[in-house]
Amino acid sequence: MKLTIDHKSQVPLHVQAEALLRKLIENPEYVGGKLLPNEVELSKELGISRTTLRQSINKLVYDGLLIRKKGVGTKVAESKSLSSKSKNWMSFSQEMSARGIPIRNFELHVSWVYPDKRLASFFQIKEDKKVLKLVRLRGRPEGPFVYFESYFHPGVGLTGEEDYKAPLYEMLEKEHSVVAMISKEEISALLADEFIAAKLEANVGSPILFRKRFVYDIDEKPIEYNLGFYKADSFIYTVESRRD
Repeated sequence: MKLTIDHKSQVPLHVQAEALLRKLIENPEYVGGKLLPNEVELSKELGISRTTLRQSINKLVYDGLLIRKKGVGTKVAESKSLSSKSKNWMSFSQEMSARGIPIRNFELHVSWVYPDKRLASFFQIKEDKKVLKLVRLRGRPEGPFVYFESYFHPGVGLTGEEDYKAPLYEMLEKEHSVVAMISKEEISALLADEFIAAKLEANVGSPILFRKRFVYDIDEKPIEYNLGFYKADSFIYTVESRRD
C-alpha cells in the first residue's frame, strides 16, 4: 500500500497521517498480527517528522485500535483488547455535565509564570522556563464551590489564546494533538485559609477537599499539574473499585 502525504494541503500533517494509518491497519496482514513499519521508516516514507507521526499513532492507541510496546513495536489491537479505561476519568466540565450540574465560571485567568522547584521537578524542566498557569473559580450559577490552579508543560504548545471555557482535554486533543491518557490523584482534607475562604465564599477554617491531579499523555510524559480546592459541603468524591 502506497502511503503519501499532501504537504500543500491545508489539512494538518498529523491528521492526514492518522487517516492513512487507519486505512493501513485494515490490511489483513496487520489485522493478523504483523507489526507496523517502525516510526523511522514510516516518517521517511511520509516525509514528516517522527514527532508528527507519533501524534497520529498516539491517537490510534488512545482509541484502542493499536497496541504499542517498548522494544517490540506497534500492532493492531485484537477486539478483546479494546478498552474504555481512558474514559474512566474526565475533565471537571465533563464530570459536572455527566451529573447534570450546570457550571458557571466566576473567574478565569491565564498567565505565564516561572515554576517553583516542585513544578520544575514534575515537568522535568529548568526553573527559568516559564509555564502556562490557568486559574479558574467555578461552581453552580448561585455560587462557587471549587478553585483550580493548573500548570501546563511548555511542550504541550499552549499559547494562552485558546478557549479555556471549553472542556480542557477536548481542546488539548483537538487543537494541539495532545491526548490526556493517565490521571494520578492525591486527595486530602484541609482547613480553608483566608485566600481560599474568600474565593469560595466560606468561613476561614471551614473544611476543604484538596485534590491534586497529575495528568500524563500516552507516553507517560507530564501534561498538567492541577490543584483543586472544593467546598466540602458541595462536593462528594466517589470511587468505585471492582475485583477482577
